Amino acid sequence: MSTMSSTPILSKRETPVDLERWIDLISHDSSPYPTGMRSSLTGLSSHFSASSDPLVWRMSLVEDDGFDSVDDKLHDPAGILPNTIDHLGMRRISAKGAWNVGFLVTLCFGLLALFVGYPVIKTYTTTHLSNFGAFNIGGLNASGQVPVMTGNFGLIDNDTPKEAYTRQSWADPSLELQLVFSDEFNTDGRTFYPGDDPYWEAVDLHYWATNNLEWYDPEAITTEGGDLVITLSRKETHDLNFEGGLLSTWNKFCFTGGYIETNVSLPGANNILGLWPAVWTMGNLGRAGYGATLEGMWPYTYDSCDIGTVANQSINGQPIAATINGDTGKNGILSYLPGQRLSRCTCNGESHPGPKHSDGTFVGRSAPEIDVFEAQINQDTLVAQVSQSAQWAPFNAGYVWANNSDNMIVTDPSISELNTFTGSVTQQATSVVTNTDPSCYEDDGGCYSIYGFEYKPGFDDGYITWISTNQVSWTLKAAGLGPDTAVEISERPVPQEPLYLIANLGMSRNFGPVDLDHLPFPVHMRVDYIRVYQFQNAINIGCNPKDFPTEDYINTYIEAYTNPNLTTWVNDYHQAWPKNSFLDQC
Repeated sequence: MSTMSSTPILSKRETPVDLERWIDLISHDSSPYPTGMRSSLTGLSSHFSASSDPLVWRMSLVEDDGFDSVDDKLHDPAGILPNTIDHLGMRRISAKGAWNVGFLVTLCFGLLALFVGYPVIKTYTTTHLSNFGAFNIGGLNASGQVPVMTGNFGLIDNDTPKEAYTRQSWADPSLELQLVFSDEFNTDGRTFYPGDDPYWEAVDLHYWATNNLEWYDPEAITTEGGDLVITLSRKETHDLNFEGGLLSTWNKFCFTGGYIETNVSLPGANNILGLWPAVWTMGNLGRAGYGATLEGMWPYTYDSCDIGTVANQSINGQPIAATINGDTGKNGILSYLPGQRLSRCTCNGESHPGPKHSDGTFVGRSAPEIDVFEAQINQDTLVAQVSQSAQWAPFNAGYVWANNSDNMIVTDPSISELNTFTGSVTQQATSVVTNTDPSCYEDDGGCYSIYGFEYKPGFDDGYITWISTNQVSWTLKAAGLGPDTAVEISERPVPQEPLYLIANLGMSRNFGPVDLDHLPFPVHMRVDYIRVYQFQNAINIGCNPKDFPTEDYINTYIEAYTNPNLTTWVNDYHQAWPKNSFLDQC
C-alpha cells in the first residue's frame, strides 16, 4: 500500500540511456548554438520532467479537493496555540515575553545612565581643582602658560627627607605640624622665566617702590649644587648698573596659617654694608613689583569700617594724632596711604572680591606682609643681623604698638632688640633684629642657618613666632595690634589672607647705607630648601580659599597683575576707586 505524499514525483521514461541516445538527444535539440558550444544536458528535459498537471503529482491547488496531506496540520496553528490568542492581533503577551521585554528596557536605561547620565552628573557634581594656587597642577601659571608636569614637581619635593615630613610646633611643642609644601632645589640648572616652573616665577622689572639700585632679571636666578642661587652682580642693564633677582610663588602656591622654614647661606661678607637679601611673604591680592595691585592694599590688614580705611587716616585734620608724631621726614604726618581700597566700608555694587559678613558688609581685604628675614649689617657695630617683622596698616599713633611683655616676647634680649625703625608714612613695622651666625655668610665660612615664622591668623588668639638660627627669636601676640583710641582705629588681625612666598637679593639705600666700593660683586644668596607646614586640623593651602577668594578679582584686573609699568590704580590703570560708606559715598 502506498502512502499519499504532497511531494512532486518525477516520472522517469523507461527507455534506457546509452551513448547513442545521448548523441541523438544532442543532435536533435532545438538550440540555436553550435553543438560544441552547447551543454549535453540540454535534452534532459525530454526524458526527466515534471508533468504539467498537478494532479499527476497527487497535489491539488484548490481547497477541499479531497486530498489530505499528512503534514498539513504542521502548518495550521489551530489546536496548537492557546485558544485565547488571536491569530492576527496577538492581544496578550506571555509572562516569559514580559520578562524579556522588561530586561531589554532595563538594559537600555542602564546603558543610557552609564554613557549619558553619568558624564552629566559627574560634570555638575565634581569639584574642579582651581587653576590658581597649590592645586593648579597642569593649570595656568601667572603668565597664562601651562607648565609641563614631568619629573619631580609635586607639592612635596621627592628629595625632602622623610624625617622632615612632620615637626613640633614652636609655639606649642605638644602639637604636631605636617609638611604641605617643600622645594629642596636639588636639580641643577632650573630656570624661572615665565612658564618654566609650576610654582616659582622670576620677575623682569625695576623695584622702584623701594628705590632699588638693581634691575631684577630671571637670568640672575638658577639652581646649583643643591641650592637655589640668586646672584647680584655689577652689570649695566636697563639704565642701571646692577642686576639681581626676585622670584615668588604668586598665584601658584599660597598658604594660610602654619610655619614656613628656610635654610640659607647669606651673600657677601658679614661686615660690609649694603646688601638686602630677604625671604618673605605677601597676600595674594597684591603682586610684589606690580605697583597698581599694591596701591591701597599693602600693608593693610583690617576688617573694620572707620577712619582707618580712608586716605591719610584723617578727615579735615582729624583726629589730631594722625597729623603729629609720625614720619619725621614728612612734617610728622602719620600716613600718606590712599586708604584701604577693598575695605569693610566698600559700598554694595562696587568692585570687591568678597565675601560678605552676616550684616551684609564686605570682609576687609588687603595684601599684608610678614617677613621671614631681611639680613643686614648693623652700621654702628658691623654685627651681622636679621630683621624679622610684619608690616601693618592702619597705623598706631606715633607708630607705637602695645609692645609690652605680654604681646612682645623676646627669647634672648642679649642678641635681640626692638628695631629702631617703627614706621613711616607708608607702613608701620613690628620688628625685632637678632644677631645671626657670622660664619653663615658666603665669604666667611658659607654655612647655612635656619630661619622661619609660625603664625595663627586672626584676632584674639592670633600670633607670629619668628625663628633665627633654628631658635625662637621673638613672638608677637595679636593683642599688641588692638584698638587705638588716639587715632580712632580698631584692632588689626594677624594676616588672614592667603600668603605666597618671595625670595630676593638686591640693594637699596632705603634699607641702609650701601658700600659700593667694598661689596665683593658678584655675591650670591644660597637657599638650601623652603618648606611649609600646617597643623593637621587646619590644612589651608591654595591662593583662592573660600573665605578669602582672589581668583575672580585677579582675572578681572589681570592687566594690573601682569604689567609692572602700571604703577597706580587710578592714574596709570584708570580704574575707579571703590566708594566708601564711611565717607557717605554710597
